[in-house]
Amino acid sequence: MAAPTKGPRLGGGPAHERLMLANLAASLITHKSIKTTETKAKRMRPLVERMITFAKRGDLHARRRVLATIGDKTVVHELFTEVAPLVADREGGYTRITKLGFRKGDNASMVQIELVLEPVSPKPKSAKKTAAAAAVSAPVVEEEAPVVADDETTEVETPEVETAEVATDAPADEAPAAEDAAK
Repeated sequence: MAAPTKGPRLGGGPAHERLMLANLAASLITHKSIKTTETKAKRMRPLVERMITFAKRGDLHARRRVLATIGDKTVVHELFTEVAPLVADREGGYTRITKLGFRKGDNASMVQIELVLEPVSPKPKSAKKTAAAAAVSAPVVEEEAPVVADDETTEVETPEVETAEVATDAPADEAPAAEDAAK
């Protein structure tokens, strides 16, 4: 005996549910955004995400697997030729669900489900993680001392370091007076 699907039932039997989700997915691909109940959107999301992943593969077998679900060749063609290139760089999360409120008649929670077709922008890395990664990946170079033979004496020249005087805003005689005023 087949186990029933997990999650909320969408009215009718399993065949009706399968057809309804396929029609919702076809509408989403055609219109790029649809308004439906929250339950239907949550049940449809994995189906659409899987079909977009097949479309990104783009081979004949993937096209036939999507056709087995949707059945409309024009929708499948649109999915493979228009939607798949737009989400080629995205690694998942092809849909977005936005809550809209409640339906007036039966108080059902309504949502807007849409395809995320914007180009992917990489997340900025925090300065702390970037500095730590740079410190780990930077090779430590040690300078080797010159090799000196026993019978040769050479002097190693050390560069003289110039010391710069640090300028302060206040003259030297006013600095103690500022400290006394702070107390």
